[in-house]
Amino acid sequence: MASQTMRMNAAQRTFGRAASRRPVAVKAQAVATLTKAAVPLELEKGEMPMNTFNNKAPFIAKVRSVERIVGPKATGETCHIIIETEGKIPFWEGQSYGVIPPGTKINSKGKEVPHGVRLYSIASSRYGDTFDGKTTSLCVRRAVYNDPETGKEDPAKKGICSNFLCDAKPGQEIMMTGPTGKILLMPKDANTPLIMVATGTGIAPFRSFWRRCFYENVPNYKFNGLFWLFMGVANSDAKLYDDELSAIAKTYPENFRLDYALSREQKNRKGGKMYIQDKIEEYSDEIFDLLNNSGAHMYFCGLKGMMPGINEMLERVCKEKGIKYEEFVENLKHENRWHVEVY
Repeated sequence: MASQTMRMNAAQRTFGRAASRRPVAVKAQAVATLTKAAVPLELEKGEMPMNTFNNKAPFIAKVRSVERIVGPKATGETCHIIIETEGKIPFWEGQSYGVIPPGTKINSKGKEVPHGVRLYSIASSRYGDTFDGKTTSLCVRRAVYNDPETGKEDPAKKGICSNFLCDAKPGQEIMMTGPTGKILLMPKDANTPLIMVATGTGIAPFRSFWRRCFYENVPNYKFNGLFWLFMGVANSDAKLYDDELSAIAKTYPENFRLDYALSREQKNRKGGKMYIQDKIEEYSDEIFDLLNNSGAHMYFCGLKGMMPGINEMLERVCKEKGIKYEEFVENLKHENRWHVEVY
C-alpha cells in the first residue's frame, strides 16, 4: 500500500457530530421476509479484479444517493452511499475501493499536490444494491475533530474524504481506484461457517457477505453454512443495517446469528461496559468448536484499537483450554481461516 494511502472507514479522529441536516433512515415497522433476487451471472466468471484503476488514472463514477443510517443518539454520523459505476470497476466481496477527494494539499516539501487515496471497504456484493452490477456502496462515518479544551468542533481538522462523501449530492462525480485487497475474501465452499467481528463501519465487508449469502440467487453459490456476526457499537441508535439483519434472521433462522455489544447500554459479566471482546467470550466454547471441528473462518474488521482486547481475551480462553494461543492462530492463518483487516 502506498504511503499516501490512508484507510478511512472509521476515521482516526474524535467524532462528535450529534445532529445532521440529513434525515434519519426510517426502518420498517414489520420485519420483511426476504426473496432472493436474480443477478447477472457473468460477474461470476473470470479472475478476481485487482487494481484496475489507480490514482494516476482513476475511474470517474457518480454518486446516486447518500443516506444517514444511524439514529439521533448515535455517537457520530454514518452514511450509506450508493455509487453508479456502470459495471466498469468490478470487484469481489471483501475488497476495497480507493477514493480521491477533490482539491489539493501542501506536502512536506511545500509543494501543492492532489489529495491522496483513502481506502474504504466495499459495503455491497459485486451486484450492488440494485442487483444489476451497475452500482457499488460504501459505509462512511463522518470524521470530525472536537477540541479537547473547548469541546467545539474544529472544521480545519475534519476528515477531508469522509466529509466529501457524506455531503455528496446525487450526480456528483467521484474519483475511484482499485479494487484492492484479498485478506477478507469469502471461502469458496458455501457450507463453511463464517464468524465475523465488526466494530462501527467495519461492518461494511460483512454486508457484502450477507447480501451474497441471503439476498441474491447465485446458482453456483448457495450458502448453507452458519453466518454468525458480532457487532460492536455504542448504543442502539448506532446499529448499522439492522433492518437488513432482522430480515435475514426472520427468513433464515437456522443459518444466521447476530450478537450486539452495545458498550453504553449493556454490561458484561463483571458489571463493566460490554465491549466486543466480552460478547465473543460469552460464546467462546461454541466459537472454538466451530474453528476446531467445522472448518470455520473468522474475520475481524474495524478500528485497530479493537484487537488488543480481543487478542487478550482469546489468549486467556486458550490458556483455560490448554491451547497455545500463538500456535492456534498461526495454524488458522496457515489454513487461510483467520482474516484481520483493521485500520
